[in-house]
Amino acid sequence: MQNRRFLLAAALAAFAAVPAIAQSNYPNKPIRLIVPFPAAGATDLLSRTLGQKMSEKLGTVFVIDNKPGAGGAIGSGQAANAAPDGYTILLATTSTHSIGPAFTKLPYDTVRDFTPIAHVGDATSIMLVPVNSPAKTVREWIDYAKKNPDKLNYASSGSGTIVQLTAELFKSEAGVSVAHIPYKGTALAIPDLISDKVDVMFDSLPTGMPHVRNGRLRALGVTSLKPSPLAPELPAIADTLPGFESNTWFGFYGPKGLPADIVAKLNKAANEALADPDVKAKLARLGIETATPGTPDQFAKMVAVDAAKWKKIVVDRKITSE
Repeated sequence: MQNRRFLLAAALAAFAAVPAIAQSNYPNKPIRLIVPFPAAGATDLLSRTLGQKMSEKLGTVFVIDNKPGAGGAIGSGQAANAAPDGYTILLATTSTHSIGPAFTKLPYDTVRDFTPIAHVGDATSIMLVPVNSPAKTVREWIDYAKKNPDKLNYASSGSGTIVQLTAELFKSEAGVSVAHIPYKGTALAIPDLISDKVDVMFDSLPTGMPHVRNGRLRALGVTSLKPSPLAPELPAIADTLPGFESNTWFGFYGPKGLPADIVAKLNKAANEALADPDVKAKLARLGIETATPGTPDQFAKMVAVDAAKWKKIVVDRKITSE
């Protein structure tokens, strides 16, 4: 009887060890990295930069799979439904996991259906005004807007975008009333901002700063809590409106149920890639600051706070994505 119990216990122990043995060889084939946006954009270029460096760290190949559409929901949905074996991961952004859920019922839950892996970067924006604007600082612009209620306007890249939500967050915290003029992308709005047809816009650093440096627009500040190393000459808007912050974050997720040891390997590889000077330089050229190395739990908490902030703005300001 004792021998039978011993053999049964040994068999169970061996069976339980099989997954651990299989996972210890991870990765032993290419990893599919879903990018839920078109090729050649900043998100795609970020994924290729990190994917190449992480390939070196993990001894495998990252295959970039662009699955654009529905504001990132198509690619995100495919990642959520993938097998939790570590061979399909997602490069998510503020749009897919913070803003998207505030506007529509998605075919997946951005918390329950994903496993956070690593926060990899942030892109700040700048507050742009025409060069002949009477305001030369954020405080002066707020005072100008308060003296001209409902007479000024702001441009955005479309309803429900981070550009609009940043402006609405600014309006809320500054206590100003400014009308919204949506465009189909900030590139179409820039000419009207330059010609003084619109009064202000919050644009990304890489697309906005060239117009500032050639004297066609004026930048009043950045939307990060502190001055950005990518534009150190600009103050933080938070210096005038304490706590004001709007960044587009980027991070890796896996499907629900991704084993902890695989998460740890991917997190370690991502953090090591972010510390590489060449990676930092390449991402800086995209207007992206590499994230401080952190844990999956820290990433999840950051996204939760960010999503709650934008949900509140959407509800309080009665914003729609149409």
